[in-house]
Amino acid sequence: MFKTSTHTYRTLKRNDPNFSFSPDGITLVPRASIAVSNRCPENYRDLIQECVNHGWLLPVAHMRDEELTWELLKYETL
Repeated sequence: MFKTSTHTYRTLKRNDPNFSFSPDGITLVPRASIAVSNRCPENYRDLIQECVNHGWLLPVAHMRDEELTWELLKYETL
C-alpha cells in the first residue's frame, strides 16, 4: 500500500532571502553549498569554480513548507 504525501516544499536558490539563516543573529549560514573534496584534481576544481562563477552550477536547498514557516517564526520572535 502506498501513502500519498500532502507535504509541500520550497526550493531555495542562492539569491533567495531565506537561503541563509543566522543561528546567533550575527553569522550567516547558507542552507546548501557545494563541497569539493581535497582529492578532486585541480583541473576539475577549476572547472567547477568556473561553472559556479558563470552561474551554470547553482547551490539550491529544499525545505518543507512547515519547516520554513517555523524557522521564520522562530527568528521573528528574537
